[in-house]
Amino acid sequence: MIYSYNRLWKMLIDKGMTKTEMRKLAGVSTNVLAKMGKGEPVALDSIAKIAAVLHCGLDDILEINSEEKQE
Repeated sequence: MIYSYNRLWKMLIDKGMTKTEMRKLAGVSTNVLAKMGKGEPVALDSIAKIAAVLHCGLDDILEINSEEKQE
């Protein structure tokens, strides 16, 4: 699975908010932010907290694609 948080990063830019500001408002750890920066999966609870702070849906934050190459 490929996790993309590009929609979240774009939304933060559009709102003029830093990742650190968003993290503090949502009450998520720096580890969650680091995992998101690496495109790794994070707990749904953390994504829901971010969505609540930004007043958006989960699909506005996270995009999940299955890998193109399957063996």
